[in-house]
Amino acid sequence: MQILDFIQSLIPNLPCLLRTETGPVLSIVSLPFNPLRLACLIVWIYLCLYLVQCFQFSPLVPQKYRPAAYIISLFAGPILLLILLIADTLKKSSQSKTGIFKILKQQLQNTFANMRSRRAERRRDDSTIRLLDSSGRSIDEIYGHSGKKRKDSHILDLTEQLIADALDRRASDILIDPEDEATYTVRLRIDGVLRTVKKLKTDTSKAIVNSIKAVSGMDISEKRRPQDGAFIAKRAGTTASFRVASAGVLSGEKLSIRLLNQEACTFTLADVGLTKKQRSIIKSAIKKPSGMVLLCGPTGSGKTTTMYAMLNEIDRFTRNVITVEDPIESMLPETSQIEINPKADITFAKTLRSILRQDPDVICIGEIRDEETAEIALRASQTGHLVLATIHCDSNATALVRLLDLGVSPLLLSSGLSLLVSQRLLRRLCNHCKKPAQLSQNRIRKFERKGIDYTNIFDAAGCRHCDKTGYLGRTAVCDLMVITDQLKVDIAGNKAFIAEARNEVGKKDSSNLSRQALKKVISGITTLEELKRVVG
Repeated sequence: MQILDFIQSLIPNLPCLLRTETGPVLSIVSLPFNPLRLACLIVWIYLCLYLVQCFQFSPLVPQKYRPAAYIISLFAGPILLLILLIADTLKKSSQSKTGIFKILKQQLQNTFANMRSRRAERRRDDSTIRLLDSSGRSIDEIYGHSGKKRKDSHILDLTEQLIADALDRRASDILIDPEDEATYTVRLRIDGVLRTVKKLKTDTSKAIVNSIKAVSGMDISEKRRPQDGAFIAKRAGTTASFRVASAGVLSGEKLSIRLLNQEACTFTLADVGLTKKQRSIIKSAIKKPSGMVLLCGPTGSGKTTTMYAMLNEIDRFTRNVITVEDPIESMLPETSQIEINPKADITFAKTLRSILRQDPDVICIGEIRDEETAEIALRASQTGHLVLATIHCDSNATALVRLLDLGVSPLLLSSGLSLLVSQRLLRRLCNHCKKPAQLSQNRIRKFERKGIDYTNIFDAAGCRHCDKTGYLGRTAVCDLMVITDQLKVDIAGNKAFIAEARNEVGKKDSSNLSRQALKKVISGITTLEELKRVVG
């Protein structure tokens, strides 16, 4: 009520506030409080709290006197601060025989300079990247000159800069290849497309390769035999994981670095890019207590990310979820994740046998590679377990053919499968620079003949936000095949179905993917050129 009364008393006096009088006395609306006193009170409180914090962490104040110091600070802290400042200023003035105001000016300048330097250090700390091996050691510690000036510091700085640049540009892979005996090329795969970013001299490139191999736990003296390793990068409180593979090639040694998608654990089916109808079909399949959902597509088509999105739709508090992956790309809460390690004899097949004795409700298999893994997974889907798995192939039909070629029984295949998902990834147009497409008259006539609205089709342009490519990020395009009762009978028939799958069904899958991709084109999400590049 007091606030309302104050506002009501203020409204009639607004003309007095807006009117400028020429006399010595100005019309001023009386406020219920003094703004200057309020500002002084707020500054006083903040200074008191600041001094309490200083005393709390100061080694100069003994522990038993700290409560008394807190009380004195809360009541008379700013006065003490002012007394100390005056005493310090008088002391410096007498020692240097300089004026008091000049000393105060220097102290203020030093204070502002310290604040600026701290902000600059904080920015440097946020941009600094540290490469660590699997045990947490940095490159400096691995090379044995931590804290010392090193001769090869520029090489290690180049290595860190290379990784930081890949993270900033959202790269999924870094390829370091020898172009000839004198030059190496560094390429980044961004949104599924390789791009050359720099060329380096052979000596520099070999030193960078050795640095990455060292931090990845690989043998730097071995140049011909293929090796695998891993390392992590930390920057500004975030951590990124990398997988490294080396191979001896004609003009030197090739290095491939894969950045594992740490954000995959946060994706939902809507984030992946599935339509509302497709999300409904997948959700109904993963709500069932048993059956197999199989994702297929070529390497780099986002199968693992979609599988993680499916796991995010499952209530992991009430269902026991166990995953078998190679490698583990992202940490999923309330999930038991097992990583394959052939050197330790931890394979997909052996791990699957062991987890069947751990009362799983949902089993997630990173990739089906052999007959034994396929059979164990399909049998598990028949015995009350929901199985999510991926397989490398072009379409839903070829996934069935490949499983049959692996030696899986047609009867086992027909009774275990419940849903097939074929997937590709299309680059999304950059919203900052996309422009209306210039379509030919022939293409316009084709769209009009099919009743397709072409007014919302765009082309890629390129700007600073998308690194001059016209694309920023990717979205999935999927084709779903629900294993109906009739299809189960066809699969069990084996011979006739294989012939049909290799021809008619495969063409149908391709056309379904093209149709789904075209919907994203006419919605302004991607371009016709991207559709041709990915789907054909």
